Amino acid sequence: MDLIAQVQGKLDALAAQSLTRRRRSADSPCAPRQVVDGRPMLAFCSNDYLGLAAHPAVVAALREGAELYGAGSGASHLVSGHSRAHALLEERLAAFEAPHLFDAKALYFCTGYMANLATLTALGADADAMIFSEALNHASLIDGARLAKAGVTVYPHGDVAALEAKLAASTASSKIVVTDSVFSMDGVFAPLPELLAACERHGAWLVVDDAHGFGVLGRHGRGALEHFDLRSPNLVYVGTLGKAAGVGGAFVAAHRAVIELLVQRARPYIYTTAAPPALAHALLASLDIIAGEEGLRRRAHLSALIARLDEALRLVRWQRPFSPTAIQPIVIGANDEALRVAASLHEQGLWVPAIRPPTVAPGTARLRVTLCAAHTEQDVAQLAAALNQLEMERPSA
Repeated sequence: MDLIAQVQGKLDALAAQSLTRRRRSADSPCAPRQVVDGRPMLAFCSNDYLGLAAHPAVVAALREGAELYGAGSGASHLVSGHSRAHALLEERLAAFEAPHLFDAKALYFCTGYMANLATLTALGADADAMIFSEALNHASLIDGARLAKAGVTVYPHGDVAALEAKLAASTASSKIVVTDSVFSMDGVFAPLPELLAACERHGAWLVVDDAHGFGVLGRHGRGALEHFDLRSPNLVYVGTLGKAAGVGGAFVAAHRAVIELLVQRARPYIYTTAAPPALAHALLASLDIIAGEEGLRRRAHLSALIARLDEALRLVRWQRPFSPTAIQPIVIGANDEALRVAASLHEQGLWVPAIRPPTVAPGTARLRVTLCAAHTEQDVAQLAAALNQLEMERPSA
């Protein structure tokens, strides 16, 4: 019982700081209008930016994939779990990102977390290598750097000059710069063109985690590399397939030598059962939509919704940092007030999560509003009106 008491004490400490998290159960497909815990809600919290998670063509492809390949893969990719669906998806992804890479190949992973761990532990497998990590990187990148044998140094958020000074001073045998493309709690871009130029000057890899850019950014939805019109052999690109692509998993695209290194040395790839082939088959349908005219229309509508929210919000006390992406943070500050506002929105049938430390810095608790191409302008207007009203209601002393 002493052990249980220790655990309970840790839970009580979280509760005292308004840091307890809870799960809600969705009873319907991921979409702006969902049934959650038996109640209809208008959701502004998923990363399904293009609204493909419940798209009929993607759902039909998932069903077809199950009929073709069954429910599971049965083993790791290097044993017997690598299906024709996986191979076709990797070929399509490599071709999709090829305009930005040299001699590109792609490798499919079960999750984005695994893809980031695999990339950094494989590239940073030598003790005399060095990883240069952005201060606001996602937890999966931080953990990948920690698990690598390479040394790790953190450079200040968006500070290319500070990074370049670190690169110039480094005598590491291999230099790996790693950054999010779109920072998940702020919705802002990393300065990728300047980062790539610095990496090319100093012979470093640039690993770009484009979890919140793939499918959304660029005319064809190729992501941050297309958005900034980048091309280089130094690039290692990580794209997530459970957000804008609407299904699940992730991929790494890079020069074929890098991909072969991952196949041979990346433990998160080698020692796990392959994702169900049906998911890979469904992702082929997602790519068709992303790359086609429908994807173009959906991205245009999403941009219009971002502009509509900007016009409709009239905030005074709370801070709304500029974000050109579907991620629209509203910084409230205190943990308890962020929870109160999220609860008030929930009472009105609006599902918006309160994000608190350690996900964000202390004193910057916020609402993380995410927009989706399946939202309407009326949906956005309803949210903005609710937020404007709640901000006027001062918290009690």
